[in-house]
Amino acid sequence: MRRLATLIPVVVLAVCSPVFAQWIKYPTPGIPRLPDGKPNLSAPAPTTADGKPDLSGIWQTTNGRLLADIGAEGVEIPMRPAAQAIYRERQENNGKDRPSGRCVSHGLTDFNLLGMPTKIVQTPSVTIILFEAYNHYRQILTDGRPLPVDPQPAWLGYSVGRWEGDTFVVESNGLSSVTWLDDGGHPHGDGLRVTERYRRIDFGHLETAMTIDDPEYYTKPWTVTVRKQLLPDGELIEWMCENEKDLSHMVGK
Repeated sequence: MRRLATLIPVVVLAVCSPVFAQWIKYPTPGIPRLPDGKPNLSAPAPTTADGKPDLSGIWQTTNGRLLADIGAEGVEIPMRPAAQAIYRERQENNGKDRPSGRCVSHGLTDFNLLGMPTKIVQTPSVTIILFEAYNHYRQILTDGRPLPVDPQPAWLGYSVGRWEGDTFVVESNGLSSVTWLDDGGHPHGDGLRVTERYRRIDFGHLETAMTIDDPEYYTKPWTVTVRKQLLPDGELIEWMCENEKDLSHMVGK
């Protein structure tokens, strides 16, 4: 998917400008290198000035199956009857009403599962996640504020973070129920709480344990682990969904 996303702008611009103008192959500063010059993704994880793991970088989910089914790696999803009914209907309709099929942004969970690159920018008071897909962004506030009470629901909700040892713990609420947990159609209510635990395993690998807590649709909280790999020597590319042609062909059953 990434190769397709980069190929189109390279072909279009090749006539009038050099390929390096998009920074596709520009070397990332500070990357540990092997003797052949390739990035050493197994090197130790970097740290910030205050000794915390530095999550900064461009990352890509390694298991594309999770976007279609968040439980694809065998996680038990304890759905209540109401959730089972919604999920069954969406499956039978081939997911024709999913937000991303209408050229609308993904929600928090399936953005984590999406195979398109994301860029983490870490500062002491806020961590910013930039999504190549839909040119979207997310803010995780780390200035000590609590989550809002009874917030206006939003596509990516509201997020606050804190450090527990080497793990960055992020709690989110205010996630609009118009979004899906995955493209397969697992639903959630406006009362969904998501807790993410980020761990940078080494220089090139990031692991996020994502806990879903939604008593309206699930009998207990459950957790799925998302693994990402660093994409060094590149940069995000503008990715807009301005020429949607699919919706008229999505007829369901």
